[in-house]
Amino acid sequence: MNPAAKKCPLKSNPVGALAGDVEIPGDKSISHRSAIFGLLAVGETKITHLLESEDVLNSLYAARALGALVRRDGDQWIIKGAGNGALLEPEKDLDFGNSGTGCRLFMGLLGTYDFPSTFIGDASLSSRPMNRILDPLQLFGTQIISQQADGRLPITIRGPEFAAPVEYRVPMASAQVKSAVLLAGLNAPGITSVIEPVMTRDHTEKMLTGFGASVEISTGADGVRTIALEGQCTLTGGEIHVPGDPSSAAFLIVAGLIVPDSKITIRDVLMNPTRTGLITTLLEMEAKIEIINQRVSGGEKLADLVVSTSELKGVIVPGERSASMIDEYPILAVAAAFAEGETTMLDVAELRVKESDRLSAVANGLKANGVKLVEGRDFLIVEGNPQRHGLGGGRVETSHDHRIAMSFLVMGMAAGEPVCIDDCNIIATSFPQFLQLMGDLGANMEPA
Repeated sequence: MNPAAKKCPLKSNPVGALAGDVEIPGDKSISHRSAIFGLLAVGETKITHLLESEDVLNSLYAARALGALVRRDGDQWIIKGAGNGALLEPEKDLDFGNSGTGCRLFMGLLGTYDFPSTFIGDASLSSRPMNRILDPLQLFGTQIISQQADGRLPITIRGPEFAAPVEYRVPMASAQVKSAVLLAGLNAPGITSVIEPVMTRDHTEKMLTGFGASVEISTGADGVRTIALEGQCTLTGGEIHVPGDPSSAAFLIVAGLIVPDSKITIRDVLMNPTRTGLITTLLEMEAKIEIINQRVSGGEKLADLVVSTSELKGVIVPGERSASMIDEYPILAVAAAFAEGETTMLDVAELRVKESDRLSAVANGLKANGVKLVEGRDFLIVEGNPQRHGLGGGRVETSHDHRIAMSFLVMGMAAGEPVCIDDCNIIATSFPQFLQLMGDLGANMEPA
């Protein structure tokens, strides 16, 4: 997204009901990785239902800059790869816009290539820490040629002439860090091992195996996972169908639960167990979510969800669940505002280093719309108001964060008064169809 673009304030009005049968866009995490593995594979990779958001398109641009041939053919994206170990030096800076996932994964990938690569992004991405990626890369022999204070963009790195495989224990629950290390290990000889004490989304491991890499995964009695990857392997292109994004589905799910007299069917939702923490939590809150037509496609679990208006109850969300729903806390907090009793979210400090300080952005948005809460360094307690009296009527600063924007637009659909956000443009980074889909279901949004 162009940071100089004029802001687009939007008002979400209360509505009487939402109804419909919809298919959501492709999963963002898998779409990013499809671009990367298409780049690394020999031959063609054909991708259907790719998420065509700004974030993912920037990953496709990066793949093209590194030697892939990328084209759209009807409803497919076709990538002719450069091959593992054969990437080209980029002729200009790699611009990832707002995408932390794209930037961090490509930074890991290029960390073992013996040429300079410069990573840039928008103001939001440039404020986010990259040391969690740079630290393990230096174990491979990567040089940090230049960086801003505290490991922030713009960053220029150069891989070693001869990379060394590493064993790395991830100090936080982060699929981005795990994936960056594994991608770096692809261009290093021998075995690179990643140890993760808390399991995070496992799309990288699944796709490595699907493209022909030698990967061994073991889990100890204490739940600690070790992923061992043999480097300098040949990856082979194939066909990928990207399932529906559960993080995007989250907004439709919560809207269906809190808007009166609603019933929504959401098709082809990814149900990978590392991504379903929100659904687990909402079911504990007595949400009416029916999971039907469960199946497996391309090694991933999918299902259709039927969501109906519910009388939600407050719960305590355990910290160990955060890895499986880290992107869904903003919309969970909105759901909690309509629940009976308190909802407590524990061990959510990671929210402070997302596209914005999401914890404070959520808290500020809720307070501006009449919600009582307690914000701590790593927790949030939301006091629900199922009668809805006094909810809404506020204006929310999105802090250039797409999930904040969408969450509070959903709140406006169910509150007693409209909710305004300062800018809806940022939504295009992850869910460009959001406004149209919500409108088709019965939402009423207008310029503010």
